[in-house]
Amino acid sequence: MAEIERRAAAAPALQQSQADIESLPTLFGRLGDDVMTLLDTKLSLVKVELKEDAAVYARAGTLVGVGAVVAIIGFALVNVAIAFFISMLFANDDVATVVQRYGPGSYGLGFLITGIVYLVIGGILAYVGKNRLAARSPVPNRSVDELRKDKQWLKNEM
Repeated sequence: MAEIERRAAAAPALQQSQADIESLPTLFGRLGDDVMTLLDTKLSLVKVELKEDAAVYARAGTLVGVGAVVAIIGFALVNVAIAFFISMLFANDDVATVVQRYGPGSYGLGFLITGIVYLVIGGILAYVGKNRLAARSPVPNRSVDELRKDKQWLKNEM
């Protein structure tokens, strides 16, 4: 009789351990699903950050491009102005006569002034665009921070 009572007392413990074993695969399945959900969320965050960064880089790149085009136009005008000015200097032997005859209305000085203005404007635009690009980090910082937090959390939980 004592043997039957011992078996009866051990039976609930055996049934409970079988229930734990059956729920263990379920727990691992849920853990896998949760990890996949977490990874999906993190990838979505990375995508959003990369889209934001791409938009900033596109705007700054456009500004640099426009600045470069304006600077190239200015450089071309300065070259034309120098060419006209030099041609006018060699047309007459006396430099003072050329300056008095043509003055600030001469073609050479007009091109030179216009070219310098374009060079200054283009240089400013290119400088501002370069600084905007340099101020941005290409690394998606929020995603990296979140991944570090998740890594630390997983270390603490395991």
